Amino acid sequence: MSVLNDEPVAAEDAAVVETDILIIGAGPSGLYGAYCAGFRGLRVAVMDVLPQRGGQISAMYPEKPIFDIAGFASVRGRDLVDSLVAQAEAYGTRYLLGHRAVALDHDGDGLPVVRSDRGTAVRAGAVVITGGVGTFTPRPLPAGEDFLGRGQVYFVPDPTAHAGHDVVVVGGGDSAFDWAALLAPVARSVRLVHRTARFRAHRASVEKVRALGIDMLTDSEVSGLYGAAHLEEVEIRHRITKDTTRLPAQTVVAALGFLADLGPLREWGLTLRARRIAVDTRMATNLPRVFAAGDITDYPGKVRLISVGFGEAATAVNNAATVIDPEAALFPGHSTEKEN
Repeated sequence: MSVLNDEPVAAEDAAVVETDILIIGAGPSGLYGAYCAGFRGLRVAVMDVLPQRGGQISAMYPEKPIFDIAGFASVRGRDLVDSLVAQAEAYGTRYLLGHRAVALDHDGDGLPVVRSDRGTAVRAGAVVITGGVGTFTPRPLPAGEDFLGRGQVYFVPDPTAHAGHDVVVVGGGDSAFDWAALLAPVARSVRLVHRTARFRAHRASVEKVRALGIDMLTDSEVSGLYGAAHLEEVEIRHRITKDTTRLPAQTVVAALGFLADLGPLREWGLTLRARRIAVDTRMATNLPRVFAAGDITDYPGKVRLISVGFGEAATAVNNAATVIDPEAALFPGHSTEKEN
C-alpha cells in the first residue's frame, strides 16, 4: 500500500508529482529499483534526461551482447532493457523521460522535492539516484562536426541504417571494436582507424575484428570529411609518415569515448568522491531521504558492474522504504510468496 496517499497524476504532464520513491536514472539499476519499489507496494516515478528507457545501453549499444548478467550466458542490450521495463511496469511505474533533474530541496515536512528543467516538481518520500556516470557527452571528432547527422554518428542503435555503406570506425576502445563487429555483416566495407598501434579494447574484441577481416589502420587519424548533402569520402592521415589517403565512406562512427558530468547534482550538497556519490552500506548519501545506486556511487571495494548495480538498487530501495515508513520491515519478502 502506498505511503503517500495523494491521488495519482499524469507524470508526463503534471506540474507537481507526488510519489513514494523517485528514481533519477532509467538505466538498468534504476529500472530494477523501480521493480523493487513496486514489489513493496510503493508508488514509484522514474526521471531521466534521455528520451528512452535503458540509459547508456539504449543510447550506445542496444544490439551489443552483454555477458556479465547473472543467469544469462549472453543477452542483447535491447532485450535486457525490454525485460527490465516489463518487470517494472508490472507495478505501474511512471516515467518522466526527457526531464533533467536540476534542483533538490526538502520541504517543510522534510520530504525531498526534485525539480526538472521542464518545470515539473516531484515530491517523494525518498529519492534514489541511479544516474550512471551522470550526463555523458561523446568526445567530438575534430574533422567531423560539420557532418554530424549527415554521415557522422556517435552511436549505432540500428545497424541496418548503415546497410550497404562504406563505414569508417574511429577509436581503439571496446565501443569502437563492438561497432565494427556489429556493422561488418551489413556494411559494404568496414575500416577501423586508430591513432596508435595499441588498443584499449579487450583482446578478445580485437581478435574478433581481425577474424572478420576488418581493415585496421593504425598510427592514423581522420583528417577530413568530404561530401555535399551527405558524407561521401574521408581523408586518413598517417601520423608518422604524414601521407594521406581518401577512402569512400557514407558513415563515420566516432567512438572516441565520453566526457561524464554530474551536472546539477554537484550543487545539491551531496558528498562527492572522484566525481561520484559517496554512500554507506545502506546506499544512503549524506542527505536525508536520498540514496544512490549503480555506477554513480563510490565506497571502498566498489565494483562497477551492472549486476552489482542491481543489488545496490535493491539495498537502496528497501532501506528507503524503512525511512518512509519506520514500521516497515527492511526485508521485503520473497517474490515466490507473492500471488501471480
